[in-house]
Amino acid sequence: MHSWFTASPVWYGVGLLGQVLFGSRFLVQWIASENAKRSVLPRVFWYLSLLGGCALFAYAWHRRDAVFALGQGAGLLVYVRNLALGRNAATSAA
Repeated sequence: MHSWFTASPVWYGVGLLGQVLFGSRFLVQWIASENAKRSVLPRVFWYLSLLGGCALFAYAWHRRDAVFALGQGAGLLVYVRNLALGRNAATSAA
């Protein structure tokens, strides 16, 4: 608990921004699915995942939390791969 109030406000901002970005992807997915009347994952979902994940990874690294950093780092690979797969599909369709 000692570090809760002694850490830099900038790092709290990075962590909070990461949580907001990462959490907003669920709202984006829900709205897109409701509009399509089926379950969909819009491309912006993966961008929010990537941006939020990067911010959370940086925050975890700063906090020296290996478990948190490992979880976020592994997720980043998935988000990048899904964006690449989406780009390849768009290129193939064109």
